[in-house]
Amino acid sequence: MGTPDFAACSLRALLDAGADVAGVFCQPDRPQGRGHKLLPCAVKQTALEAGLPVYQPEKLRDGTVLEILRSLAPELIAVVAYGRILPDDILALPKYGCVNVHGSLLPKYRGSAPIQRSVLAGDVITGVTTMYLSSGMDEGDMIFSEQTAIGETETSGELFDRLAPMGAELLVRTVRAIQAGTAPRMPQDHSQATYAPPLSKEESPIDWSRPARMVLKHIYGMQPWPCATANLGGTDFKIFAAAYTYRPTSKAPGTVLAAGKAGIEVACGGGESLLITELQAAGGKRMDAGAYLLGHPMEV
Repeated sequence: MGTPDFAACSLRALLDAGADVAGVFCQPDRPQGRGHKLLPCAVKQTALEAGLPVYQPEKLRDGTVLEILRSLAPELIAVVAYGRILPDDILALPKYGCVNVHGSLLPKYRGSAPIQRSVLAGDVITGVTTMYLSSGMDEGDMIFSEQTAIGETETSGELFDRLAPMGAELLVRTVRAIQAGTAPRMPQDHSQATYAPPLSKEESPIDWSRPARMVLKHIYGMQPWPCATANLGGTDFKIFAAAYTYRPTSKAPGTVLAAGKAGIEVACGGGESLLITELQAAGGKRMDAGAYLLGHPMEV
């Protein structure tokens, strides 16, 4: 059970490992792009290419999905970024339970945006965890975990792309351990749990009063969606890249300190500054800040 690219990677890994996949569940097709065409998700595409039966229920609690699952008779259900909470009757159906791949080192960042929240928080380490699903959100007993460093200027999208195969490999290892009867079961320390709610456009504006590092992590954590935004010199921008200046300043946060070939230097909190190096003006193209300034000088 899964929907986006992150989950499709796990499905491919299970198939490559020789798992007998009885069926695939994903979210219904949604309108995408400017044409609002109904397009299949990554998991559906992968399943159809493999000749697997695909189910896309709107609801999980009306008994229909339970009957489908009873007919498929799975020994184990693997859930990866499905986007739905499974009811108790489905959780109890498979002999070996339901397992999940989660994009954090649990119990940190339970919820739907663990990867983005780890970048936004300025964490230097993250990872993936497999666990048994329970009725509480991401509260089940852990099985395996694997960690990795977060690059200082790594976007959430880039981290997604690295964690997806890590999670897929961990799922295969988990399934094999369950099959062999050697899978561990480690309860989470609920007192250490944190929550990772979905991102919203309301979070896009940069708060220049924060230290330079946290502004930088905001810029990279908000990609690919909804992107960091800022008003500089009276123009609204999406901000895509920045660099440390290591230059102290006494100017108020948000002040444009310099604007030239290297980019736009802006004062941050704590007497620090940051150099904006890639941006997109409203209605314009994404480009280097220095190139933008050639045609649009900015007052310092």
